[in-house]
Amino acid sequence: MKITIDGDWTATVAGEPLAVAPRFDFRDFRVYIGSYTDVEERSQFQLDTFGSTEWLWDTPDELRFDRESRQLVGAEFRLPNDAVDAEDSLCVPVTPAVRPGGLRADEVRDFRMATTTELCRAPGDTVLTCLRDLDVLDEPLDARIGIAPAVALLVQHGTVVGWSLTDPVCYLTSGFTASDPSPPAPATRSLFTQCLDLATTSFDELRERNQAALTRLRSLDDALRNQPDDRHRADALHRLIAQLVEDYAG
Repeated sequence: MKITIDGDWTATVAGEPLAVAPRFDFRDFRVYIGSYTDVEERSQFQLDTFGSTEWLWDTPDELRFDRESRQLVGAEFRLPNDAVDAEDSLCVPVTPAVRPGGLRADEVRDFRMATTTELCRAPGDTVLTCLRDLDVLDEPLDARIGIAPAVALLVQHGTVVGWSLTDPVCYLTSGFTASDPSPPAPATRSLFTQCLDLATTSFDELRERNQAALTRLRSLDDALRNQPDDRHRADALHRLIAQLVEDYAG
Protein backbone atom coordinates (compact mmCIF):
# COMPACT_ATOMS: atom_id res chain seq x y z
CA MET A 1 0.00 0.00 0.00
CA LYS A 2 1.25 3.47 -0.92
CA ILE A 3 0.31 6.51 1.14
CA THR A 4 0.62 10.23 0.43
CA ILE A 5 1.69 13.03 2.77
CA ASP A 6 2.17 16.68 1.85
CA GLY A 7 0.86 16.59 -1.71
CA ASP A 8 3.30 14.54 -3.75
CA TRP A 9 5.45 12.96 -1.02
CA THR A 10 4.76 9.22 -0.78
CA ALA A 11 5.77 6.21 1.25
CA THR A 12 5.06 2.49 1.01
CA VAL A 13 3.74 0.35 3.85
CA ALA A 14 6.56 -2.14 4.22
CA GLY A 15 8.64 -3.77 6.93
CA GLU A 16 8.03 -3.93 10.64
CA PRO A 17 6.47 -1.25 12.86
CA LEU A 18 8.58 0.59 15.41
CA ALA A 19 9.09 -1.48 18.56
CA VAL A 20 9.59 1.42 20.99
CA ALA A 21 6.58 2.42 23.08
CA PRO A 22 5.24 5.98 22.71
CA ARG A 23 5.87 8.62 25.37
CA PHE A 24 2.94 10.96 25.99
CA ASP A 25 4.22 14.20 27.49
CA PHE A 26 0.96 15.59 28.84
CA ARG A 27 2.28 19.04 29.69
CA ASP A 28 3.38 19.68 26.10
CA PHE A 29 0.55 17.65 24.52
CA ARG A 30 3.14 15.72 22.50
CA VAL A 31 3.63 12.06 21.71
CA TYR A 32 7.24 10.98 21.10
CA ILE A 33 8.23 7.73 19.39
CA GLY A 34 11.98 7.32 19.15
CA SER A 35 15.15 6.01 20.76
CA TYR A 36 16.42 9.40 21.98
CA THR A 37 16.32 10.17 25.72
CA ASP A 38 17.15 13.88 25.90
CA VAL A 39 17.30 17.07 23.84
CA GLU A 40 20.85 16.48 22.61
CA GLU A 41 20.11 12.95 21.43
CA ARG A 42 16.94 14.19 19.74
CA SER A 43 18.86 16.88 17.87
CA GLN A 44 21.43 14.34 16.66
CA PHE A 45 18.64 11.94 15.68
CA GLN A 46 17.08 14.63 13.48
CA LEU A 47 20.43 15.40 11.86
CA ASP A 48 20.98 11.72 11.05
CA THR A 49 17.53 11.20 9.50
CA PHE A 50 15.21 12.87 7.01
CA GLY A 51 11.50 13.59 6.75
CA SER A 52 9.17 16.10 8.36
CA THR A 53 10.64 18.16 11.21
CA GLU A 54 10.26 21.51 12.95
CA TRP A 55 12.03 24.51 11.46
CA LEU A 56 12.28 27.90 13.16
CA TRP A 57 8.69 28.86 14.06
CA ASP A 58 7.15 26.01 12.04
CA THR A 59 6.25 22.97 14.19
CA PRO A 60 4.62 20.28 12.06
CA ASP A 61 4.14 16.67 13.09
CA GLU A 62 7.19 14.56 12.41
CA LEU A 63 7.97 11.29 10.68
CA ARG A 64 11.69 10.55 10.47
CA PHE A 65 13.35 8.02 8.14
CA ASP A 66 16.76 6.35 7.95
CA ARG A 67 18.81 7.77 5.06
CA GLU A 68 20.09 4.38 3.91
CA SER A 69 17.11 2.04 4.26
CA ARG A 70 14.47 4.81 3.98
CA GLN A 71 12.56 3.00 6.77
CA LEU A 72 10.60 4.89 9.40
CA VAL A 73 12.70 5.21 12.58
CA GLY A 74 10.80 7.76 14.67
CA ALA A 75 7.79 10.06 14.93
CA GLU A 76 6.40 12.94 16.96
CA PHE A 77 2.81 14.14 17.09
CA ARG A 78 1.15 17.17 18.67
CA LEU A 79 -2.38 16.88 20.04
CA PRO A 80 -4.82 19.66 19.13
CA ASN A 81 -5.68 21.89 22.08
CA ASP A 82 -9.45 21.75 21.58
CA ALA A 83 -11.59 18.61 21.75
CA VAL A 84 -14.56 18.22 19.41
CA ASP A 85 -18.10 17.67 20.64
CA ALA A 86 -18.91 14.23 22.04
CA GLU A 87 -21.34 13.66 19.15
CA ASP A 88 -18.54 14.10 16.60
CA SER A 89 -16.17 11.92 18.61
CA LEU A 90 -18.71 9.09 18.49
CA CYS A 91 -18.63 9.31 14.67
CA VAL A 92 -14.97 8.30 14.43
CA PRO A 93 -14.93 5.07 12.37
CA VAL A 94 -13.99 1.91 14.26
CA THR A 95 -13.11 0.07 11.05
CA PRO A 96 -10.91 -1.06 9.47
CA ALA A 97 -8.94 -2.64 12.27
CA VAL A 98 -5.36 -1.54 12.92
CA ARG A 99 -2.81 -3.53 10.91
CA PRO A 100 0.80 -3.22 12.10
CA GLY A 101 3.28 -2.09 9.50
CA GLY A 102 6.37 -0.04 8.89
CA LEU A 103 6.82 2.75 6.36
CA ARG A 104 9.50 3.08 3.69
CA ALA A 105 9.94 6.47 2.04
CA ASP A 106 9.79 6.29 -1.74
CA GLU A 107 12.63 8.83 -1.99
CA VAL A 108 15.09 10.61 0.28
CA ARG A 109 13.45 14.02 0.45
CA ASP A 110 12.16 16.19 3.26
CA PHE A 111 8.47 17.11 3.45
CA ARG A 112 6.03 18.79 5.80
CA MET A 113 3.41 16.83 7.76
CA ALA A 114 0.83 19.36 8.96
CA THR A 115 -0.43 19.01 12.51
CA THR A 116 -3.98 17.83 13.03
CA THR A 117 -6.72 20.24 14.10
CA GLU A 118 -9.44 18.08 15.68
CA LEU A 119 -9.12 16.00 18.85
CA CYS A 120 -11.71 13.23 19.21
CA ARG A 121 -12.04 11.49 22.58
CA ALA A 122 -13.53 8.00 22.80
CA PRO A 123 -15.70 7.26 25.86
CA GLY A 124 -13.45 6.96 28.89
CA ASP A 125 -10.58 8.36 26.78
CA THR A 126 -9.67 4.84 25.76
CA VAL A 127 -8.56 6.21 22.38
CA LEU A 128 -7.52 9.70 21.32
CA THR A 129 -7.98 10.31 17.61
CA CYS A 130 -6.49 13.40 15.97
CA LEU A 131 -7.87 14.37 12.56
CA ARG A 132 -6.90 16.77 9.78
CA ASP A 133 -10.45 18.11 9.83
CA LEU A 134 -13.97 16.90 10.60
CA ASP A 135 -14.68 16.20 6.93
CA VAL A 136 -12.75 12.97 7.50
CA LEU A 137 -15.78 11.69 9.42
CA ASP A 138 -17.98 11.90 6.31
CA GLU A 139 -16.38 8.86 4.63
CA PRO A 140 -14.87 5.52 5.66
CA LEU A 141 -11.16 5.05 6.20
CA ASP A 142 -9.00 3.02 3.84
CA ALA A 143 -6.68 1.75 6.55
CA ARG A 144 -5.25 2.13 10.02
CA ILE A 145 -1.51 1.52 9.92
CA GLY A 146 -0.04 0.59 13.30
CA ILE A 147 3.39 2.22 13.04
CA ALA A 148 4.23 1.64 16.73
CA PRO A 149 2.63 0.12 19.83
CA ALA A 150 -0.76 1.85 20.36
CA VAL A 151 -0.10 4.39 17.56
CA ALA A 152 -1.76 4.24 14.14
CA LEU A 153 -1.86 6.47 11.08
CA LEU A 154 -5.33 6.93 9.56
CA VAL A 155 -5.53 6.75 5.78
CA GLN A 156 -8.39 7.96 3.57
CA HIS A 157 -8.28 8.01 -0.24
CA GLY A 158 -4.61 7.06 -0.01
CA THR A 159 -3.70 10.11 2.10
CA VAL A 160 -2.79 10.29 5.80
CA VAL A 161 -5.64 12.23 7.44
CA GLY A 162 -4.84 11.70 11.12
CA TRP A 163 -3.47 9.44 13.78
CA SER A 164 -4.62 7.74 16.97
CA LEU A 165 -3.24 6.74 20.36
CA THR A 166 -4.91 3.80 22.09
CA ASP A 167 -5.11 3.73 25.91
CA PRO A 168 -3.17 7.01 26.19
CA VAL A 169 -3.04 6.99 30.01
CA CYS A 170 -0.65 4.02 29.82
CA TYR A 171 1.98 6.15 28.11
CA LEU A 172 1.88 9.28 30.27
CA THR A 173 5.31 10.60 31.10
CA SER A 174 7.37 13.79 31.33
CA GLY A 175 9.71 14.91 28.57
CA PHE A 176 11.67 12.05 27.03
CA THR A 177 11.42 9.71 30.05
CA ALA A 178 10.19 6.23 29.18
CA SER A 179 6.60 5.51 30.15
CA ASP A 180 5.89 3.20 33.09
CA PRO A 181 5.35 -0.38 31.80
CA SER A 182 3.06 -1.29 34.72
CA PRO A 183 -0.73 -0.85 34.31
CA PRO A 184 -2.20 2.50 35.35
CA ALA A 185 -4.05 2.71 38.66
CA PRO A 186 -7.85 3.14 38.31
CA ALA A 187 -7.57 6.51 40.06
CA THR A 188 -5.10 7.67 37.41
CA ARG A 189 -7.55 6.89 34.62
CA SER A 190 -10.21 9.02 36.28
CA LEU A 191 -7.77 11.86 36.94
CA PHE A 192 -6.51 11.70 33.36
CA THR A 193 -10.03 12.28 32.01
CA GLN A 194 -10.58 15.16 34.43
CA CYS A 195 -7.26 16.74 33.46
CA LEU A 196 -8.03 16.36 29.76
CA ASP A 197 -11.43 17.99 30.32
CA LEU A 198 -9.81 21.04 31.90
CA ALA A 199 -7.04 21.27 29.33
CA THR A 200 -9.42 21.11 26.35
CA THR A 201 -13.18 21.61 26.64
CA SER A 202 -13.06 23.72 29.83
CA PHE A 203 -9.94 25.73 29.07
CA ASP A 204 -11.87 28.85 28.06
CA GLU A 205 -13.63 28.75 31.44
CA LEU A 206 -10.24 28.73 33.16
CA ARG A 207 -9.04 31.73 31.18
CA GLU A 208 -12.21 33.58 32.15
CA ARG A 209 -11.59 32.67 35.82
CA ASN A 210 -14.88 30.78 36.04
CA GLN A 211 -15.21 29.81 39.71
CA ALA A 212 -16.53 26.31 39.07
CA ALA A 213 -13.62 25.58 36.70
CA LEU A 214 -11.11 27.00 39.18
CA THR A 215 -12.58 24.83 41.93
CA ARG A 216 -12.15 21.74 39.73
CA LEU A 217 -8.59 22.81 38.95
CA ARG A 218 -7.66 23.18 42.62
CA SER A 219 -9.30 19.85 43.44
CA LEU A 220 -7.28 18.15 40.70
CA ASP A 221 -4.10 19.79 41.92
CA ASP A 222 -4.72 18.42 45.42
CA ALA A 223 -5.66 14.93 44.18
CA LEU A 224 -2.55 14.63 42.02
CA ARG A 225 -0.26 15.87 44.76
CA ASN A 226 -1.64 13.29 47.19
CA GLN A 227 -2.19 10.24 45.00
CA PRO A 228 -0.32 7.48 46.86
CA ASP A 229 0.49 5.22 43.90
CA ASP A 230 1.25 5.43 40.16
CA ARG A 231 3.41 8.45 40.92
CA HIS A 232 5.15 8.49 37.53
CA ARG A 233 1.86 9.15 35.73
CA ALA A 234 0.44 11.38 38.46
CA ASP A 235 3.55 13.56 38.28
CA ALA A 236 3.24 13.74 34.49
CA LEU A 237 -0.35 14.99 34.80
CA HIS A 238 0.52 17.34 37.63
CA ARG A 239 3.16 19.22 35.59
CA LEU A 240 0.40 20.76 33.46
CA ILE A 241 -2.14 21.15 36.26
CA ALA A 242 0.42 22.92 38.47
CA GLN A 243 1.18 25.31 35.60
CA LEU A 244 -2.54 26.04 35.15
CA VAL A 245 -2.88 26.69 38.89
CA GLU A 246 0.00 29.15 38.70
CA ASP A 247 -1.45 30.87 35.63
CA TYR A 248 -5.13 31.06 36.61
CA ALA A 249 -5.64 30.22 40.28
CA GLY A 250 -2.53 31.58 41.94
